[in-house]
Amino acid sequence: MRYVYILRCADGALYIGETDELSLRIQRHNEGRGCVFTATRLPVSLVYAEQFTTRDAAVKRERQLKRWTRAKKEALIAADLTLLKRL
Repeated sequence: MRYVYILRCADGALYIGETDELSLRIQRHNEGRGCVFTATRLPVSLVYAEQFTTRDAAVKRERQLKRWTRAKKEALIAADLTLLKRL
C-alpha cells in the first residue's frame, strides 16, 4: 500500500508527501530526517492521509494536492466536502 499524507508543522505550514510506511515516515520527519522543509519546523503532526494500491496513483494524487490552495487543503483536512467543492 502507498499513502499520501499531509503534515501540519509547528509553525502551521502544511507538508504533503507520499510513502509506503506511513508511521515510519512520520517518525523520520519528527526526528528531523524526513526532509529539509519539515526539519526546520518540528514537531509535525499527521492531519490527513489517503491510501492507494499503486505508487503511480499515490504520486498523481500527491501532485494534485500540492497544486491546491491552502484553503482547499484545509477544507480537505476538515472533511468539509461542501467547502471543498466550492473551492
